[in-house]
Amino acid sequence: MEIRSKYICLSLFIYIVYRMNKLIVLFYLFVLLILGGCQSKESDSVSWQTILQEKLPLLGHRNWIVITDMAYPLQAKEGITTLYANEPYTEVLHTVKKMLDNSVHVYPKIYQDKELSFLKDNLCLGITDFRTDMEHILLSSKVTPIEHERLIEHLDSVSDMFEVIIIKTGLTYPYTSTFFELDCKYWDGDKQAVLDNLLSTEKVH
Repeated sequence: MEIRSKYICLSLFIYIVYRMNKLIVLFYLFVLLILGGCQSKESDSVSWQTILQEKLPLLGHRNWIVITDMAYPLQAKEGITTLYANEPYTEVLHTVKKMLDNSVHVYPKIYQDKELSFLKDNLCLGITDFRTDMEHILLSSKVTPIEHERLIEHLDSVSDMFEVIIIKTGLTYPYTSTFFELDCKYWDGDKQAVLDNLLSTEKVH
C-alpha cells in the first residue's frame, strides 16, 4: 500500500511538472506573440517624416524627392521609394521644403508640371486657390515648369542609378506634383567651371 501511495504521488508530481512545463511553454509563446505584435505596430507607425529625415543625410547630388497627388502611379523600379503622407499636400510640401532649406549639404532645384499653369477653376474647381497656396510656400524659390510626361520619363531614367523618393498624398487635383532635384549646397556651377578650366589647362600642358 505504501509503495502504491508513493507511486501515485510520484505520478502526480510528474503530471504536475508536465502540465507546468506546458504552461511555461505556452506562456513564453504568448509573450513572444505580444512582443512581435508590438514591434510590428511600432514599425508600421514610423512616419514618412522620420523615414525622410533618416534618409536625408544619405541623399545628395542627383537624388530626387517628389510630392504627388493621389493618382500618381506607383512605380515598380528598385531605385524608387514610395511613402504615403496622411497630412494635407501643402503641409507636406512645407515640411519637405523646410527640411531641405535646413540641410547643410543639399539644396533643391524645383520643377512642377507645366500643365498646372493652364488649369482654371472652370476645369478644376479650387485649383486657383490651391496654386496660390503652393506659390506662398515656394515663394523664395525658382520653380521651372516642365511637361508632366517628360518629368516622369526623366525620373524613370534617373532611378536606374540614383534613388528617388516619392511622397504620395491624398490630394485630388491633377498635375500638382512638385519635383525636388537635389544638388550640392557647398559647391556650385561657377566653382565647377573654374575647376574644369584648371583641369583643361593642366591637360594642355
